[in-house]
Amino acid sequence: MTETRIFAQKLAEETGELLNSHFKLSGTDPKVKADRTVVTQADMAADEFIRSAIQTAYPDDEILTEETNNLDIDPDKPLWVIDPLDGTTNFSLGIHTWGVSIARLVAGIPETAALCFPRHEEVYSAQRGAGAFLNGMAFTVQPLHPNMPTAFFATCSKSIRRYDLNIQYKFRMLGAVAYDFCLVARGAALLGFHANPKIWDIAAGWLVLEEAGGYASLHPQGSPFPYLAHQNAPETPFPVLLAADKQTAVKYSPAIIKKQPQ
Repeated sequence: MTETRIFAQKLAEETGELLNSHFKLSGTDPKVKADRTVVTQADMAADEFIRSAIQTAYPDDEILTEETNNLDIDPDKPLWVIDPLDGTTNFSLGIHTWGVSIARLVAGIPETAALCFPRHEEVYSAQRGAGAFLNGMAFTVQPLHPNMPTAFFATCSKSIRRYDLNIQYKFRMLGAVAYDFCLVARGAALLGFHANPKIWDIAAGWLVLEEAGGYASLHPQGSPFPYLAHQNAPETPFPVLLAADKQTAVKYSPAIIKKQPQ
């Protein structure tokens, strides 16, 4: 395990513990941000904790988080891309599917990733060229057979509102983009699509999925990487298709059709 992956994984786990200390089955009171997404005190506490740890360990690196939305970023420096609480709505309602997503980009390419979902006791990490890990054990995509009755398609409500999704599998909306990447990576979901994720939603999960042998692509094609913050505003949406393999992605990409404006 490289030094950077050790650091990122430990930071994700510690942040998960911090978030868990704020979590209540009865829920928490969120605030609504200008973009109509929600934020809790836990988001902000986790954001501050992560930024402080990175600034201490990697003082020359840049940091972009969902809550700080920094636009003054030196493109020549490594960039940490953070979602301090992926699945805030779930968290605020006392639902267990939420976690923290941490990625380090070098020259705009994800090189290190760590994600922690405390209530599910799942910690994912990856290093470019060194594989993906779940709870410290290396793993690769082991997809369900396409005809299995339990195979499902991971998506979200925005995707359903904005696209016609002619997908044969059961739909599941779990409310955490980063977690859907991990579900495809470990073969629980066969396919996934999200219409409106931001860079902090996808950077870490993208690397985990790729290193596990899965496939991710912008829809209908392309990649958000290299991601250069001075060229791509942090609020830029990246419609993304996830699959156990490229063959599955190619098969179902034509079945994801953007609806015409009303």
